[in-house]
Amino acid sequence: MTSRQRQDHQTGTYRELIGIAEEVIESARMALRRTGKARGKDMITDLAIAETRKELEHFCALGARVTDQSRRRVLNGEQVPTVEKLYSIFEPHTDLIKRGKVQSPIEFGHKVFLAESARGLITQYEVLDGNPIDEQHVVISLVRHRQTFGDVPKLYGSDRGFFSDKNVMSCKQQGVKVVCIPQRGGTKSPEREAYEKSREFKDGQRFRAGIEGRISVLFRGRGMKRCLAEGRERFELWVAAAVLANNLMKIAALVAERSSRRRKAA
Repeated sequence: MTSRQRQDHQTGTYRELIGIAEEVIESARMALRRTGKARGKDMITDLAIAETRKELEHFCALGARVTDQSRRRVLNGEQVPTVEKLYSIFEPHTDLIKRGKVQSPIEFGHKVFLAESARGLITQYEVLDGNPIDEQHVVISLVRHRQTFGDVPKLYGSDRGFFSDKNVMSCKQQGVKVVCIPQRGGTKSPEREAYEKSREFKDGQRFRAGIEGRISVLFRGRGMKRCLAEGRERFELWVAAAVLANNLMKIAALVAERSSRRRKAA
């Protein structure tokens, strides 16, 4: 379909869906009005009724938000601000994420920032709000690294999404010896071209690639692929548990490796 045909088709379908949703919401509100003075045969039943009413009120409010944003966005052609959008009535904290991937241009969940040490331990993690650009995390992560270890890292490696001239300069000014952030876009100067072909830069990028493997381990072996707990706080705890599991397993492997070396030396 052309853009115009798609818009016309969506408008009619959305108008029908909004009508159905509003009927459901009104039916729920009617149930709330009729049960306003309802009482159970005992305290347990009273508590159950109160909790059910509370849950209905919660979903009625979220349903009203969904129908409102749909009407504004699709029927009225309004650009609804991202901060006002609701993507899930079951997990209202969910963010829409665009990472520029062809196969999955739009994802839902939360971005998570991770930093890894040379020994494979995750030294920083944070569940982010919204869809922030990567480059804003460089200076913040250096500050956190200094707070944790008393100094900045000798090497800072990341993908090109973290690149900016300001970030490279900040790393150097704070004492990072090797800054391995590939330039994003634009024509590279001969000096930059030569630096990105140097051995130290390539070694730094190989180190950075290790975090991709760490993410895979967190997803496949530590349960971070999908959060089964409800709510933003539990989501953050889920990520924290995956990071803790990773670090404990890695520490155990390092201790076992050291013990093995000692036995061989003896």
